[in-house]
Amino acid sequence: MIRQFDGKIVLADGSEYPGCRFGARGDRVCELVFNTSMVGYQEIVSDPSYTGQLVVMTYPIIGNYGVTDEDYETKIPTIGGLVVREYNDIPSNFRYTKTLSEILEDYDIPAIEGVDTRKLTRAIRDEGSQKALLTDADTPLEEALERLNAAELRYDQVSQVSCRKRWYARTSNHRFTVVAVDCGIKLNIVRSLNARGCNVTVVPYDTPYQTILDMEPDGVFLSNGPGDPEDVKPVIELVRQLRGKFPIFGICLGHQMIALAYGGKTYKLKFGHRGGNHPVKDLATGKLEITSQNHSYAVDAESLTSTGLEVTHINVLDNTVEGLACPADRVFSVQYHPESAPGPQDSGYLFDRFIQMMEEEKRHA
Repeated sequence: MIRQFDGKIVLADGSEYPGCRFGARGDRVCELVFNTSMVGYQEIVSDPSYTGQLVVMTYPIIGNYGVTDEDYETKIPTIGGLVVREYNDIPSNFRYTKTLSEILEDYDIPAIEGVDTRKLTRAIRDEGSQKALLTDADTPLEEALERLNAAELRYDQVSQVSCRKRWYARTSNHRFTVVAVDCGIKLNIVRSLNARGCNVTVVPYDTPYQTILDMEPDGVFLSNGPGDPEDVKPVIELVRQLRGKFPIFGICLGHQMIALAYGGKTYKLKFGHRGGNHPVKDLATGKLEITSQNHSYAVDAESLTSTGLEVTHINVLDNTVEGLACPADRVFSVQYHPESAPGPQDSGYLFDRFIQMMEEEKRHA
């Protein structure tokens, strides 16, 4: 059955991309980005790092295995919207509990299919991430452009997605206690720490230094999250106060905030890194890892001089900084996601490194 286009995406240059709406109704102005993953659309939709973003999936068929209760990365998805070439509303998966469209409706997330995602992705590559309006097909172009130009994107996303009070994820026969600073933490990070014998206490991003000190953790974890790292000043200051006192491990936004806390700088990439196929080189071993990434900002390598941080990993595609460490302070971080689900799983050893640091700290205590 051929469906009639009832929606469209409008860019600031006046270009329009028609398609068929699914998920929630309603218009949405978001930052337009693309993701090159071939699987994992549920994890993408429920990743807090996509807060307020309209995500174009380059893989052509989305929705074919449905959505599963156990695979969410957050309890309440906050993605701005979803753009796909072809949406499959008849999943083939014995684990699925809902269709993708059903959960998008549940959480008021609009989506559109039938879009020329190849052309749209090329536009993002050429012009960079940009504002876009997802609206009905009959919205006049002039009106759409007025609304698009008048809209301002949010810059306080971490405060929107961070937990309001601390919560606990405990495991049997735990060996370590980790405090995780929630800037938009993915649940598989917590699962990865639990699987390695860690009780995890997840705290709001603006938790005071003394509160964490009083918890007497074995280690501190800095989570991923949305937006500009320079906006998250409470966590940057927290890192300055905590460094050298506990082993610290940061992922994605946590990586960027560690760089800022040590005096480095960050900058916005033209269209970011998003997908499960980015090659990263470990400078210590020379090995390549295939990684999953989701970020708009990167650490400026030249700004790291005299900060005490050393670069441990680089992106093979564009030589951006992918890993940092300060051995003297027992601090390290990566820009990519070693906990990525459903994969790749090349980088799980980084959690083991964090465990080893906490073991060494206990032996010397």
